[in-house]
Amino acid sequence: MTGPVRAGTDGEACVRRHERRAGTATRGRYTGGQATIGYLDLIDLDAIRADPKPIIGYSDISLLHMALHAKTGLVGFHADIATHGFGSDWYTLGDAARRSELVDLYTRVLTKAEAPGVLPAGGAWEAWRPDRAQGPLFGGLLNRLVLLQATPFAPAAERFDGAVLFWEELQRPVSRIWNDLHTLRLSGVLDRIAGMVVGIPTEVTPHDDGGDRAVLRDVVLDVLGRRDIPVLAQVDFGHTSPNLPLPVGVRADVDADNRTLSLLESAVAEA
Repeated sequence: MTGPVRAGTDGEACVRRHERRAGTATRGRYTGGQATIGYLDLIDLDAIRADPKPIIGYSDISLLHMALHAKTGLVGFHADIATHGFGSDWYTLGDAARRSELVDLYTRVLTKAEAPGVLPAGGAWEAWRPDRAQGPLFGGLLNRLVLLQATPFAPAAERFDGAVLFWEELQRPVSRIWNDLHTLRLSGVLDRIAGMVVGIPTEVTPHDDGGDRAVLRDVVLDVLGRRDIPVLAQVDFGHTSPNLPLPVGVRADVDADNRTLSLLESAVAEA
């Protein structure tokens, strides 16, 4: 594993280089794993504020998105990475029409100062709770969001006011997801958000010792209780590819009744 000092130095260099207009997860240490928490406090936040660039990735990288947005307002892109997405999965998992659709979407999201609008679904999305809401997107890998809450990089409670919380999970039993969601409930997050978007679970099992495929719907609705917010699920993001790009901090419209998710504002500004 790359040590935190080395990882922090490399990560800081990535965001400092003026000739780089984006930071993508292209090298092994940035494709996921466990290292991000170890170098958060080594990143020069003033450098990011002075010359913001889009950082693109998911999994452990989502911790970086959430922390940097909380501290600097940087819009990070929860999206495919070069190794597992653009350079591989787009060609092995997606057909030509879907690839073309995604190329157009990513181009608009990353380069156009205009609202991208409705995100194109790749599969059948599910309405776990009806209704519609609008608010800024915030989220990532669920266990990383919970981990972040115990650090100085945790988003202020107000950051969740009216937010659309999105999350996905990987290789965890549903019992731990239940615990993580209750952690968000007890911390007041679920009382503040306007809506929830759930990605496609990957290798999620109902018990620590394995078993049949977990049914997350009952778990999510159990924790939400009487909170009357829309929940849109099985949306194309997370440890599944191709991924839809979800820019942290950008206002979105989640319409569970019509099973749509739309980006209401640009994620980038004109140079």
